[in-house]
Amino acid sequence: MRRNWLAKAALTAVALSVPMAGVATSAQAATPGGVGQQKAVYHKAHPKKHKSLRSSKPKKKHETHYRGKHRRPLSFDEDTATFVKTMEGVPYRYGGTSPAGFDCSGLTQYVYRHYGKRIARTAEDQFLEFRRISKKRAWGGDLVFFHVDSNPNSYVYHVAIYEGGDDMVAATTAGSDVQWQNFGWAGDTVTFGTLTH
Repeated sequence: MRRNWLAKAALTAVALSVPMAGVATSAQAATPGGVGQQKAVYHKAHPKKHKSLRSSKPKKKHETHYRGKHRRPLSFDEDTATFVKTMEGVPYRYGGTSPAGFDCSGLTQYVYRHYGKRIARTAEDQFLEFRRISKKRAWGGDLVFFHVDSNPNSYVYHVAIYEGGDDMVAATTAGSDVQWQNFGWAGDTVTFGTLTH
């Protein structure tokens, strides 16, 4: 009985070792350098698996005003276009030139002075001081001027800071405040001016 048990154990051991020997042999045949190179072959065979795991992580999004070493500093125009938005909600005040209250040209003068550019006080005088450019060439932070008619040399009664498209930030009218507005309603009675480009 003991002899039968030993024979069965030996057969089981042989049966278990045959597949293992076959795998080791085929693995060694595939990698001539032996077992030590099996790991290197495995990692080289699956580089995309490891790469795709890294690339699936979401990239960190920066704030719009991020000024890290990989970003250029904001230009004067970008600064003014951004800064004027912080004035939204300030009440309209005829003749106003401070955050206690602004009229249209008082707002543009204040924002430009904040970044070191002194400009005239009234909308008409600012128009005469700025270099006229087309809407296509205007940048956010330039000024948009409102004329009494479609003649680009007619009197300027209103001014605002251009934000792109048909948008601006302006000190609107008595009883209101500084607001982001669309000026599409003005049609061809607007012109654009710049000091920087």
